[in-house]
Amino acid sequence: MILNLLADATAALDFSSLGLSPIALDLGTWRIGGLSLHPQVHWYSLGYIAGILFGYWYLTRLLQHPGAPMAKRHAEDLVFYATIGILAGGRLGYVLFYKPEILRNPIEVLYLWEGGMSLHGGLLGTIIAILLLARKNGLNALRVCDYVAVCTPPALGLVRLANFVNGELWGRPTTLPWGVIFPRTGDGIPRHPSQLYEAALEGVLLFIVLNILFWRTDARYKPGFLVGSGLLGYGIIRFLIELVRQPDAGLEHLSWGLTMGQTLSVPMLAAGLYLIATAAGRRVRVEPIAGSESVA
Repeated sequence: MILNLLADATAALDFSSLGLSPIALDLGTWRIGGLSLHPQVHWYSLGYIAGILFGYWYLTRLLQHPGAPMAKRHAEDLVFYATIGILAGGRLGYVLFYKPEILRNPIEVLYLWEGGMSLHGGLLGTIIAILLLARKNGLNALRVCDYVAVCTPPALGLVRLANFVNGELWGRPTTLPWGVIFPRTGDGIPRHPSQLYEAALEGVLLFIVLNILFWRTDARYKPGFLVGSGLLGYGIIRFLIELVRQPDAGLEHLSWGLTMGQTLSVPMLAAGLYLIATAAGRRVRVEPIAGSESVA
């Protein structure tokens, strides 16, 4: 009996036993004229929506304190710009970096409901959105990026949780007791639940670190320090996670020895280190857009 209990304690978890479904809400079949529609709300979509809404809510709280680089009205515009940047950049990044064969039928680039988003592409799209907003409103783009960086990790964590619920982006084979057997692999081999590792590290740990820097240090008065810390932190986490995350099909053995995720993280690491190293030299007297105090 004791041996049976020990065997159960170290047995891998069968993902199917969790009863999880990618569909959060099934609205049934609708018939409109000659069309038959079956609308469904997926957890993956809700992860993005909830992340954006939380980011906006938290950003407006940060902007209430002295030294803010923009006003609430700018944050409202930023939600619109950033949403487009996330969707367009994320999808295009996925197609270009991971699934270039989709370009054979370009209309499939728009098939967002089939999944397939690149975080690196979404990040680039968001940066472009911030640059456009800053240029239009005469804002300091780097300081806006600092504030946005502090609000971003929870969205990363929510999307990673959605990846787990979808039973996708699983890890490499493992003999550890918390290994999970994902049915979609078709091999019955226990694997690292790398989606949960990423949710904890990218979503929770990175959020805590950036908020400590924001609230307990003068980092927000050094343009580029916070966004640099975010880039460096995410780059390190993603680079290391790739050691236990199963690379995308066809990208398992890149000629230079890194996975695609690690390759795309290298520029983030370099940019993060540069922004942190040069942040002190950019520190100037900050005249806030919102709030009432100037900060030296």
